[in-house]
Amino acid sequence: MSEPVTGGAVLEPPVSKAEPRPQSSRQRGLIGSAIGSIAGSIPTLIIVAVAGAVGWWGHHTGWKLPTFSELNGHVREKDDWCGEHNVPESVCVECDPDLLPRPAFREWCKLHGVPECTLCNPELAQLPTTPVVTDTDLARARRALDFADRPGNNPVCRSHHRRIQFATARDADKAGVAVEPVWTAPAVEFVSAPGEIGYDQSRVAHLSARSPGTVRKVFKHLGQDVKAGELLALVDAAEVGKAKAELLQAFAGHQLKAGTLASVKQSGGAVSGARLREVEAALVESEIRLSAGCQSLTNLGLPFDEADLQSLTADQLKAQLHFLGIPTDVAKSLDLKTATTNLLPLVTPMDGLIVSREMAVGEVVDTARILFEVVDTRSLWLTFDLKGEDARRVNVGHPVRFKPDNGREELLGKIVWRSSQADPKTRTVKVRADLADPERKQVANTFGSGRVILREEAEVVSVPNDAVHWEGCCHVVFVRDKDYLKSGSPKVFHVRKVRLGAKDARTTEIIAGVLPGELVVTKGSGLLLTELLRADLGEGCACCHPK
Repeated sequence: MSEPVTGGAVLEPPVSKAEPRPQSSRQRGLIGSAIGSIAGSIPTLIIVAVAGAVGWWGHHTGWKLPTFSELNGHVREKDDWCGEHNVPESVCVECDPDLLPRPAFREWCKLHGVPECTLCNPELAQLPTTPVVTDTDLARARRALDFADRPGNNPVCRSHHRRIQFATARDADKAGVAVEPVWTAPAVEFVSAPGEIGYDQSRVAHLSARSPGTVRKVFKHLGQDVKAGELLALVDAAEVGKAKAELLQAFAGHQLKAGTLASVKQSGGAVSGARLREVEAALVESEIRLSAGCQSLTNLGLPFDEADLQSLTADQLKAQLHFLGIPTDVAKSLDLKTATTNLLPLVTPMDGLIVSREMAVGEVVDTARILFEVVDTRSLWLTFDLKGEDARRVNVGHPVRFKPDNGREELLGKIVWRSSQADPKTRTVKVRADLADPERKQVANTFGSGRVILREEAEVVSVPNDAVHWEGCCHVVFVRDKDYLKSGSPKVFHVRKVRLGAKDARTTEIIAGVLPGELVVTKGSGLLLTELLRADLGEGCACCHPK
């Protein structure tokens, strides 16, 4: 970096002591004038020279810029160039179809919605040998078309008659054209929706006391597994003792009336008919009271068979009613003299897991309070909220795949119910699937993302998304000619109409139009589309509209 110059002086080189002889003023003026005149005319001379060169170039080139192919070293002969198709005219298959004869044009395939359908005419496929289209292939295409309204093509369009050609394979490579084979792969069409795991409400038991009372003993706790009929707790309910006493009274009254009737009948004719009818009516009334007593106990969850009363005495009935409904092993642990007859057992009606317990010994409870919640956690419900347009496509029996937010594995199930109404606030429609969870890994009331599988195929014909283009009225791909790599053969790409199916981020299902093994253009396919539409730019798809 140079040092700055300070001060206002200007440094100049020293002057020699030998002074030159001064020239005359007239001589110095003539020389300076000549030099100045020449210097002033130099820009004008340069401009004239450049203009002359441009005129000469324009006269010899017809005022046309060189093409891309000429800049890359491919200089076309003036008399052997097809300006319409950008290839030498001597090899242009569009101008001279005999260079690459076209197959006989096929009619529009109404079944599959494409012209020159390779499913119906497999010999049209650009493959070394004619492929075999099986009934399985045709059935798969029919299922795909029946499943939904697929994007269609215009049957009037004739763009598939065009063939895009390069002068040489090297020109195609320079243009960045690359191909990939058509392949088969599994396909799944589905609707996505958020879902929630919950208990199967048909396998949930909310248990409460049949009568108000006080909790005397609790046998099971939160998180324990229980079996159907297993005792959970004992509640001291006065209504239970009252029902038992009424049954004992009805039993005693019935025995008395039955004895009276037997005595009246044994008296022969000593008792009037009216008295006999009175005693018989009293016996019927006692039987009704006896049945009512048994029903009262049944209503409290203590079923008692009325037929058993015929073989019991009053003392036997009293002993049996004391610990009615309480398991024998528990009854033995209770003191017969001090234990009240008011004990109401609370039992579970099903196998399951106790997921809630809201009680404590000594607590007063009523019939409205849920004391235990027992759930069979091996059976779960999966509920989705679907958009209205998606719900219409979902039916009972469709498979479901669900991944909880807190898990990695995917759960499987089937739709078992679809709501007949939309939520008034969200306008979504609920659908439900059953999930089996024998190992109890899942957690109720958790969320996740799910898919309702609408269509699933083991394999479908697929191509990369980059290969598919919309040319204005039809979907097309560009298929490389089967003889492309042969020496001397035209370097041609065929325009093929296709019918589209399912699509994901990378690939598109082709229902009809190409067959596995054919080579379609992926990278650089936009260049071929531009060439296809080059003559129609600004006019739309001229192939569909007469000019």
